[in-house]
Amino acid sequence: MKKSIEISPNIGTLFGTRDENLRLLEDGLNINIDLRSDSIDLEGAARDVARAEQVFADYDHLQRSGHVFNNGDLGSMLRVLLADHKTTLRGLAEAGRQRSFGRRTVQPKSVNQRRYLEVIESHDMVFGIGPAGTGKTYLAVAMAISALLSKRVNRIILARPAVEAGERLGFLPGTLQDKIDPYLRPLYDALYDLLEPEKVDRYLEKNVIEIAPIAFMRGRTLNDSFVILDEAQNTTSEQMKMFVTRLGFNSKAVITGDVTQIDLPNAKRSGLLEAADVLKHVEGLAFAYFDDTDVVRHHLVQRIIRAYDEHKARAAEGEVSLLDSHANGKPNGTESALLNKNGGDKNSGLPSEVETSE
Repeated sequence: MKKSIEISPNIGTLFGTRDENLRLLEDGLNINIDLRSDSIDLEGAARDVARAEQVFADYDHLQRSGHVFNNGDLGSMLRVLLADHKTTLRGLAEAGRQRSFGRRTVQPKSVNQRRYLEVIESHDMVFGIGPAGTGKTYLAVAMAISALLSKRVNRIILARPAVEAGERLGFLPGTLQDKIDPYLRPLYDALYDLLEPEKVDRYLEKNVIEIAPIAFMRGRTLNDSFVILDEAQNTTSEQMKMFVTRLGFNSKAVITGDVTQIDLPNAKRSGLLEAADVLKHVEGLAFAYFDDTDVVRHHLVQRIIRAYDEHKARAAEGEVSLLDSHANGKPNGTESALLNKNGGDKNSGLPSEVETSE
């Protein structure tokens, strides 16, 4: 099918830098887009051409209504609607406009991010689980600010385990707040990015926004609050149970974490892993999962996460192979090489030095 649509004023901003958005539409919808002096020619399957035409119509409507696209939002929305055929550009833009995120307009940059925002709106407790850079914490803080500014809650409580990432910092100087602030810095960063600094400082001073280690949550009942637990993979089983039972009336809780970056000492099992198993069938709460395709940091981060996942899968396969070889009583290739190198006995599976020592 071939269709020609008229070029409307300012439609050129839809094309993107070096027509990157047009290439995105062509690849995602499997159509050809040909720019003419006074029209745009679309060619492809009837259904795909109709979707592309809807994109152009939605963009024209949003432009006429005064909508402004910021910081690559348009490209992100196009990727979302290409991944979900039920989504429209106008629907995505207007959904973002309905939420008040302070001084920023926050748009989901992937299908999983959009679903994450939707389940936060529709459920009282949500677990956001996925790798670094997928927007789990930032979007949760944005939704908390939206709830506070629209007066659906009276305060925001941000909690995080005080666990170092594989190192010991020793005793930190200053007051208790000075000691815990370094662990909570990512939460401050999100707040200052979404709200004016003066407003953040005022909310913190009046305890409208409270930031604290998870250890301070015990014994509290949190009513009329939006509660976020960040870095939940570093909670113990006891801490996680304590936290999820703090929820009071008219409150929401969002628990975020990356199960591939657990820093708990002494190989304790993560409370987040246990909660994902224990609570998966509990009615009224939801789990939102992210993967490397949802990463919104530098493009290298996606590749790094994928490389670590592949390495972990290969290591797991190697362990299974090693266990199988032991079960069958036969050394694998690596073990055979070590035995031959050390002059070991194939029958015993031990080096001859060990057998002859007294």
